[in-house]
Amino acid sequence: MSRSLWYYQSRRDDTEVIDKLQELSEKYSRKGIDTYFKIIRREGIHWGRSRVLRVYRLMKLSFRRKGKKRIPARLRVSLVPMEGLNTGWSMDFMSDALANGRRIRVLNIIDEYSREALVVHPDYSIPASTVINQMKILEEQRGLPSRIRVDNGPEFTSFEFTEWCKSKNIELTFIQPGRPMQNAYIERFNKTYRGDILDAYLFENIEQVRILSDEWMMTYNNEIPHGSLNDQTPSEYAKAVNSGKPASHKTQSGFTTINSHSSNDLPPINWTVF
Repeated sequence: MSRSLWYYQSRRDDTEVIDKLQELSEKYSRKGIDTYFKIIRREGIHWGRSRVLRVYRLMKLSFRRKGKKRIPARLRVSLVPMEGLNTGWSMDFMSDALANGRRIRVLNIIDEYSREALVVHPDYSIPASTVINQMKILEEQRGLPSRIRVDNGPEFTSFEFTEWCKSKNIELTFIQPGRPMQNAYIERFNKTYRGDILDAYLFENIEQVRILSDEWMMTYNNEIPHGSLNDQTPSEYAKAVNSGKPASHKTQSGFTTINSHSSNDLPPINWTVF
C-alpha cells in the first residue's frame, strides 16, 4: 500500500445526508432505504443511491426499531361541575399484589356528579375488551354518560376502546400525562379504596379481593356520608336528584348550596373534592 493511500483522509461531507435521513427516520420510522431515497429524489435532491445507502448503513438505520406509540398533545381540562347524574364518569386503574407476589389490577369507575362507585373490578389482567364489557353492564343498568375522564393508559387509548366509545357517542376527555390531579375525583376515590381494602388486608387469591371489594362498594355507596354531598351518602344524593328534591353540595367556603337541577338559569356550583 502506498504511503499516500495510507495517509489519505476523505474530504467528503455527509452532514446534509445525515440530517435528511435522520429527519426521514423520525417521520417515517417504519420505512426503509428505498422509500427514503424516493422521497429524496422527489424533493429534487440528486444524491446518488450508493451515497445515501452508505450513510444509511453507517447510521445503522437498517436495524428496525420498535416505534414508540406517541401520545397526542393533551389540553388541560378543568374539573367543571357536571350538570346531572350520569353525565360524566371518571375511570382509572389501580395496581397491587397478592400474598404470593402475583400482580393484580383494579378498574374503578365513578359518577363524578353523585360520587357513586359504579365499578370496582379486580382481576389479574384487564385489557380494553374487559373495560368495554364492564361498560356494557353499566349500559344495561343505568345507561351511558356523554363524557368519560381518563388518563393515557393503553387500555383507554386503544383503538378498540376509543372506537366503541365513538359508536356510543361518548366523549373521552384525556388528562395531560403526569397530571393525575386533573382526574381528582377518581384519584380521591382510589385513595379511599386503597386505604380501606388493598392496604388493610393480605389477599391469597383474586376471589377474596372481589368479595371484599363488592361489600366495600355497597358500604361506600349506601352508608358512608360524603363531605362534598353535604354529608349525604352517594346513593341518598342520587335518589334525591332522581326524585326531584333539591340536592345540596358543599362549596369551598363550607356553606351549603342548593340546586334542584330543574332550571338552567341557576348559577354554576363550585365543587371541592374532599
